[in-house]
Amino acid sequence: MFKTQHQYYLYILSNKYNGTLYIGVTNNLERRMFEHKKKIIEGFSKRYDLTNLVHFETFQYINDAIKREKNMKKWKRAWKIKLIQEDNPNWSDLAGDWDVYE
Repeated sequence: MFKTQHQYYLYILSNKYNGTLYIGVTNNLERRMFEHKKKIIEGFSKRYDLTNLVHFETFQYINDAIKREKNMKKWKRAWKIKLIQEDNPNWSDLAGDWDVYE
């Protein structure tokens, strides 16, 4: 019997360059980004128009993703900004050209 390999994602959203940040975890990043961009889910990200995916990390195990999320939520804002700017200095929307929004 084969186990299906799952992927889990920690992700950071923002509303603009150096803007408000939201950290979340999901097992389907494309679906979750669709939900954020269409403002389907009530809450913090909808209230602050957080629709730009500025950073994400992939994990094999959900516990690792959740541990990283909880740890990162304790970080100073400057540390989060540094992490984003290391790979995404312009704060581009990494989900900007995904087809799931059509």
